[in-house]
Amino acid sequence: MAENSLFAVLLRSRWWISFAICAAVVLVSLAVFPKDISPFAALGAFPFFIVGCMAFYKQMNGPSPARLLALQELAAQQSWADFSAQLQAAWQAEGYAVERLNLPGADMTLVRNGQSCVVGARRWKAAAHGQEPLRELLGARAKLQADQAIYVALQPLSESSAAWARQNEIIVLDAKGVALLLSKAPR
Repeated sequence: MAENSLFAVLLRSRWWISFAICAAVVLVSLAVFPKDISPFAALGAFPFFIVGCMAFYKQMNGPSPARLLALQELAAQQSWADFSAQLQAAWQAEGYAVERLNLPGADMTLVRNGQSCVVGARRWKAAAHGQEPLRELLGARAKLQADQAIYVALQPLSESSAAWARQNEIIVLDAKGVALLLSKAPR
């Protein structure tokens, strides 16, 4: 599904929005079309109902927006030892084998199903993220022959750094992604 399609946007929105659109389509169908056709026109609301159910399920099983915000604030206040321990616990809860590293630009490796990933997270609180730590992470990925690289950053990357990361296939875990990951860590 395209990232900015109507249904993709509705899946990311609050669940009740899809149900409101569904109800509006049904009401308009019943009001505008003749009685013998209106039930069939109302079936056009069915995809919105399905998307609403999917969004409801996803949102009820996931953390609330307030919890995500609290986790972002907690991550910004933590020391490196606490933050890295939480990252490690969250990735282990996701089924990864986590190994701590002491390489320039690389802090951890993640391994699952034969796929390896190198993680650069030490600069997670930096106000500005340039290309230097991304280059170091890319070098560590090559040295370790990892399949992927993840850069953890609570603050957004500059446009040029974000473009460079995309070009070099570095996954950038932003504040929301960090909060979602940390929400999976055992308490």
